[in-house]
Amino acid sequence: MQKKLHIKVGDTVKVISGEHRGQDGKVLSIDRNKDRVLVEGVNVVKRHTKPDAANPQGGIVEKEAGLHISNLMLVFNNEPTRVGRKKNKDGKLVRFAKKSGEEIK
Repeated sequence: MQKKLHIKVGDTVKVISGEHRGQDGKVLSIDRNKDRVLVEGVNVVKRHTKPDAANPQGGIVEKEAGLHISNLMLVFNNEPTRVGRKKNKDGKLVRFAKKSGEEIK
């Protein structure tokens, strides 16, 4: 069974600690085994790559590196908020913003 996380792919998140504190971006992918997340435009590193079919020139490529999920906070209604889970009217488990109490779509 997969781990339940407070963040999903496509969410907007804010970095709350570390070198990139204060930056925000969209979640591109999540590695549930290592609890790491790729965030668009955050923690960009340079990688030296050999020429291949996808990149015939090779050279230095900039790409996002992973951040630990505990260093991220979900942004809902332009405000960082903690995330809780509760059952809605249909009995389905949904995420909600602890700051406002609203259901997160």
